[in-house]
Amino acid sequence: MMKRGFSSIVKICVLVLFAASMCVVPACKKSSPQEQPSEQPSQMSSPDTAEQTIKSAEGTVSPPTVPAPEPPAPDPVTPTAPEVSEAPAGRETDSSGLVPVDIELPKPMFVGTPQDTKVPNLEKPLGKPRPPFLAPPGTKNVAVEKSVSASDEEPIIGEIEMITDGDKEAADGSYVELGPFQQHVTIDLGEKHNIYAIVVWHYHKQPRVYYDVVVQVADDPDFITNVQTVFNNDIDNSAGFGVGKDMHYTETAEGKLIDCLSQGVQGRYVRLYSNGNTSNDLNHYIEVDVYGKPVE
Repeated sequence: MMKRGFSSIVKICVLVLFAASMCVVPACKKSSPQEQPSEQPSQMSSPDTAEQTIKSAEGTVSPPTVPAPEPPAPDPVTPTAPEVSEAPAGRETDSSGLVPVDIELPKPMFVGTPQDTKVPNLEKPLGKPRPPFLAPPGTKNVAVEKSVSASDEEPIIGEIEMITDGDKEAADGSYVELGPFQQHVTIDLGEKHNIYAIVVWHYHKQPRVYYDVVVQVADDPDFITNVQTVFNNDIDNSAGFGVGKDMHYTETAEGKLIDCLSQGVQGRYVRLYSNGNTSNDLNHYIEVDVYGKPVE
């Protein structure tokens, strides 16, 4: 009886131990590292991590930008207009401050059949009106009515004073005829001038070419001081001033304009030479203009 009771107790203990072991095994499995899910970053940071995050955030935040003070506005200044040389009424200056010069021209008077003027070193006709000549404002013809002298003191036709009387027509009674071969006329401007251009009209009623045209400027009537040659078409040095590099030209109503502006010419006396023409050995002058301004 006692054996049987002891056996029963043993069976009960065995069952209890079995049941307890069954409960322990699942619990051990659940805590195994192989089967635990990978650790996810916790949304809740530890105190140390949170402090580091706050410090990092504070380091990346830029301090507020303070705008630099604006410089004080400059005092208003009244604009100054650029200095521009005054031009006569009705004229416009170019970029260099020069203005067109008024050159009064006579009417063309070619009469009859033009003669053959086969002359060496002859420039071709322009075929259109000459472009306006530009010079400093205030430039004018300073030769009009000025004193004139000539190598031929007794002209064949006309009076020497007619060379600066303002009459540029080629009609009879408007020109002066000097003797044959080399002759010259000299204009006294009365005082020293800046000379920008010289325009000479020989006889332009026919298309003639005058030979050995030489134009000089000087400070004295004997042409010793400050002599400047501004034109020379003497191709063989027959006038004795050296071989000229300028071209022969055919006489027209526009006259021959000699540009002296770029040469910086100054002087009181202007002398013009010639040595006959394609029609005869005589020398003719109708008018000589000298465009300039007195030297200040």
